[in-house]
Amino acid sequence: MADTPTKPPEMQLQVQMSEEVSNGQYSNLVLVNHTDSEFVLDFLYVQPQQPLARVRSRIITGPRHAKRLLKALQENVQRYEARFGTIPLDEEGEGPRH
Repeated sequence: MADTPTKPPEMQLQVQMSEEVSNGQYSNLVLVNHTDSEFVLDFLYVQPQQPLARVRSRIITGPRHAKRLLKALQENVQRYEARFGTIPLDEEGEGPRH
């Protein structure tokens, strides 16, 4: 009788978050760069009429995780639009695009 592979038990991930991190950071611009082994996402806040944008957070991740993130964002935008309506991409009134 051949041994059938057993599925490892599912582990429930427990997430811990400091109060500072739980408050979040507002970002209105994301710069994305990549190499063959990683993606770098710099989240910035651009103030109106200001030439300086500050990086609020930098996330460095692997290509597979970046693709999973893209899929998760696509699914969530679809759910959002199904509930609240289409998100317009008309940038009139949003200021300059960088």
